Amino acid sequence: MNPVHLRRRAPAAAAAALIALLLAGCSMGSGGSTAPGVGTTTEVAPAPGAAQDQAVEEASGGAGQPEALVPDRSVITTGSISITVDDPIASAEDVADLAGRAGGRVESRTETPGTETQQPSAQLVLRIPGDELDGVVERLRELGTVTSVSMNASDVTQQRQDLDARIEALTASVDRLQQLLSTATSITDLIAIESELTTRQAELDSLTQQRDYLVDQVDFSTVTVELVTAAAAPDPRPDDFWSGVLAGWAALTAFASWLGVAFGVMLPWLVALLVVAAIAALVVGLATRGRRRAPALPQQDPRA
Repeated sequence: MNPVHLRRRAPAAAAAALIALLLAGCSMGSGGSTAPGVGTTTEVAPAPGAAQDQAVEEASGGAGQPEALVPDRSVITTGSISITVDDPIASAEDVADLAGRAGGRVESRTETPGTETQQPSAQLVLRIPGDELDGVVERLRELGTVTSVSMNASDVTQQRQDLDARIEALTASVDRLQQLLSTATSITDLIAIESELTTRQAELDSLTQQRDYLVDQVDFSTVTVELVTAAAAPDPRPDDFWSGVLAGWAALTAFASWLGVAFGVMLPWLVALLVVAAIAALVVGLATRGRRRAPALPQQDPRA
């Protein structure tokens, strides 16, 4: 190559090399980072514990997320309350009215009027809506003196879910059988499908009744209310002379009363025994008199 041409190209080559070095220095100074979104992907490091929380959530199937996804619990509540009142019969009517105002009902009611030998009492079995139970119990406390309260809760969520699942499966099966019944073309198929459909429908009706009864037990709590009156308080023991005299007189009067009752019970027996004794004495007396009046036989002469 001509030396003259070499001298002309040298400045151009040097300028190109200088530009390349400047560009390389700029790229090294930028730390090798590029703007996101231009053919590159920017990764952000997870926060401490985020990966572990995500793994736990995926393993649990998201069950720990919202409380709204947790199914409502089905709980059967039963209880009893005993109340001492002045008039159990009148208070029973108040209890029935209280149950009606709360949207419930009286399932059974038993009343025992007071007599000389027993105190009056009443017993009612109430069905109260679950959300009104606490209010009803509080209002029942206002009727008198509460002597005992007992409440029991039984969780039947699993049983209700099982019934719902079986009912849903049987309903789908009955629908399919009805479709097959509508498209059957032979007598044999019709008989077989109708027989199976009858069996499935009967089972479905039975499960539906069980589910309805269970729902009613969950929706309405059962509370037994017993109303009694205060029994007569026992007489205190005598602590002085006069009270001792009164206690002795009361004991004597009670004994005389008991003795009169015993004599009244024994009187018919005594009368009957006296009658029997009188008859026996009469018979014996008549027999004795007959022997005394009998004539003596004449004696024969031994020489005759």
